Amino acid sequence: MRMNEKGNVYGRRCQEDGAREGAEDVRYAVGLMSGTSVDGIDAAAIEIREGEAGERPRIRLLSFGNTPYPADVREEIFALFEPSAATVDRVGRLNVLLGELYAEAALSAIRQAGLAPEEVEVVGSHGQTIYHAPQPFTSHGCDLRYTVQIGEGAVIAARTGIPCVSDFRVADMAWGGQGAPLVPFTEYLLYREPRRTLLLQNIGGIGNVTVLPAACTPEEVYAFDTGPGNMLIDGVVARLFPGMSMDVGGAIAREGRVDAELLERLRGEPYYGLPLPKSTGRELFGAAYVDKLLAWREERGISAGDLAATVTRLTAWSIGDAYRRFIRPKHTADAMIVGGGGSYNRTLIGMLKEELEPMGVEVLTQEDIGLSSDAKEAVAFALLADYALAGRPNSLPGVTGAKRAAVLGKISY
Repeated sequence: MRMNEKGNVYGRRCQEDGAREGAEDVRYAVGLMSGTSVDGIDAAAIEIREGEAGERPRIRLLSFGNTPYPADVREEIFALFEPSAATVDRVGRLNVLLGELYAEAALSAIRQAGLAPEEVEVVGSHGQTIYHAPQPFTSHGCDLRYTVQIGEGAVIAARTGIPCVSDFRVADMAWGGQGAPLVPFTEYLLYREPRRTLLLQNIGGIGNVTVLPAACTPEEVYAFDTGPGNMLIDGVVARLFPGMSMDVGGAIAREGRVDAELLERLRGEPYYGLPLPKSTGRELFGAAYVDKLLAWREERGISAGDLAATVTRLTAWSIGDAYRRFIRPKHTADAMIVGGGGSYNRTLIGMLKEELEPMGVEVLTQEDIGLSSDAKEAVAFALLADYALAGRPNSLPGVTGAKRAAVLGKISY
C-alpha cells in the first residue's frame, strides 16, 4: 500500500471501509482531460483496486463532470493554436490560468465522489494541447520532436493539496516516440479479451484507434490517429451556422447530401496513406483546412448542410480506410467500441456502421457496453497518473514508436 504526503489518511479510509476483500489495495485518483475540440474540462474520480500479479486493475467510476471553459478562455485557447499568436506572455498566462481551472474541476469531482482531497492519492492532467510536432527535424546534429500542453501541474497540486502528474507526452518523445496516442496503455489494461479482437475508436477532435488482438501481449497492441474526428465537422458548423459550435446528434449532416466529388478530393489527403506509427492534430486539420473546405464549397456551389454531411462522411470513411489499410491485413476485428464526443453523433455512427459492418465488424458505443464515452479519457489519465506516481512504466512503445517504455508524466507536489 502506498502512502501519500498527507500521512496515513488513505490507509485509514481503507480500514474504515470494513473487512472487504482486497480493501487494503484500494486507492483513489482523479483524471482531467481537455481535448482538441476544446469543449471544456472533463474530470473523473475513480477507485482503483489492484488485482493479483498479472491481473488487470479493477476501476470504478465514482464521479464525472464536464466544466465548459468560459467563453473568453476558450477564445484565447483557439488563438494560441496559431503559432504566431502564441507569444510567451500569452502562453505563460494561460498556462497558470488553466491550472487554476483544472484544480477547481478536480476538487468538484472529488466532492461529487463523496471524498475529501486528503483521501485522493493523485491527480492526472493531460492539459490542453496547443501544438504538437511529432515528426523529427534535425538541429545541431540532434533529431528533435516537440509538443506543448498547458495547464500548470504545480498550480493543480498547490490548490488541491494532491500530487499532480502532468505533461505526459514529452517523455515518450524524448525516446523517439510520437507522444501520442497515450490512452492505448490503459485500454490494454482494461479492455483486452482472450477470444475477440477489439478496436477502441475514439472520436474527439481527432480520431484515433487502438487495436487489441485477441489474447494480446502489450507488444502486440498498436494504435494510431485515423484522421479528423469532430474537428472538421465542428469547424464547418461553427463557420456556417451562427451560434452553433457542433452538429448536435448529427442533425445537420442528416439533412444534407454527401458531395461525391468533394469527398473524393478530400480522400486524397496524404496523411491517410502515411505508414504507422503516426499521429496528427490541429496543425493539419485545423482552421486552415476549414478555410480550404469553405473555398471548395464556394467553388462547387454546395449547401452548408451538404458540406456538413460530406465532412461527416469523411470522418467515417477515414476510420474505415484505416481498418482496411492498416488493420485487416493483420487482424480481422470482431467489434469496434466507439468513445468520445463523436459517439453521440448518430449520423456519424450510422455512417461508420455502413463502413465497417459489411466487413463483419460490429460497431458499438461505450454506452452500449455499460460505460461512459464522455468519461473514458479522463479515467485513462487518472490511471496513467497512478502508474507514474508509483514509478511504473505507463506507455506502449509499439504504439508510439518510442525506443523503450517510459514513465510518462512530470510530478508536482
